[in-house]
Amino acid sequence: MFLSLEKDQKLYELIEKGIQRGILYHIFFWVVFFFFLIIMDSSDTALGAKMVFKALRITFYILIVYTNINYFFPKYLKTNKLLLYVILLILLVALLSPIEVALHYLLFRSKEVTFDHIFTLQENARYFLGGFFIAFSSSIYKIISDWMEHQRERQELQRQNLRSELKFLKTQINPHFFFNTLNSLYALTLKKDDRAPEIVLKLSEMMRYMLYESNERTIDLSQEISYIQNYLELEKLRHGDNFRIELNIEGTPEGHEIAPLLFIPFLENSFKHGIDVELKSGFVCIDLKIHESGIHLKVRNSKPTLIKEMPKEKKVGGIGLTNVRRRLNILYSNRYDLKINETQNEFHVNMSLRGTRKGQSALLNR
Repeated sequence: MFLSLEKDQKLYELIEKGIQRGILYHIFFWVVFFFFLIIMDSSDTALGAKMVFKALRITFYILIVYTNINYFFPKYLKTNKLLLYVILLILLVALLSPIEVALHYLLFRSKEVTFDHIFTLQENARYFLGGFFIAFSSSIYKIISDWMEHQRERQELQRQNLRSELKFLKTQINPHFFFNTLNSLYALTLKKDDRAPEIVLKLSEMMRYMLYESNERTIDLSQEISYIQNYLELEKLRHGDNFRIELNIEGTPEGHEIAPLLFIPFLENSFKHGIDVELKSGFVCIDLKIHESGIHLKVRNSKPTLIKEMPKEKKVGGIGLTNVRRRLNILYSNRYDLKINETQNEFHVNMSLRGTRKGQSALLNR
């Protein structure tokens, strides 16, 4: 029994390796081609003789094809020795054609193929043209398969590069937010504020999200919303009642997915360059509209007096916005719109994502 299981396992592994190397696909092709030649043969020859004859033809075709794709093609055609490649291919077919004719004569000794026919140009030409057509077809197959393999390798390399870049961008986002939040917590602990434990709890939930869920390619929109709510609650505790902080959600997040930590840079900037530098009052308003085809995020924040007095050529930005633009370009390509502008008293961010429904996501399949 154990020997039987061991043999079955070895057979399974052999079949699996054969599939990986394409061996079974090649065998399948030649079997189908063999029966195709038999079906296309309309002569009165007995079926058994037809099968032997076609098996002989297939054997010579196999010799031509695999000599070509395993030796001639990589050594001569791929190194741009086209003329030498063609000459060698012709010589190979010309050498095998009379051998095939001779074997046909020896096996069948039919009236169609006599000993004299072995050395006639007409008989050899017929076999030569068939063999050369097969050789030429195998060259076309090899060119196409190599090109497809090159395209697969190129796409895989691009996916690996995108993964690396996205990973790098995430490592920039996480510490950026982490240190901002710790600074806020530090300020409250200095004041011995009773809200500090609640902030620690919120921070713990947020860090858990950043360390685990944010490593996924996509997450449920509801998870990102929960993260934003915790973030805003933390900011409300930090800033008190003098500042207006609102989150308005329209629509149902169930069934939608997005890249993790995609919204937070906009929120960070709205606080960092908005009410964090204001002394008396200010506001941050976030409107999230969820519809069937996608989502729309609008972030508005007040412009502090200090910012209003800055020269017009000065632009408000930072590592967060730079990263989020790059991530959008990588992940959503032409399926997003992002507009950042300002009025005399406010900063505005408008971002739309299309195809956020599960199964319709524009994210790359990495």
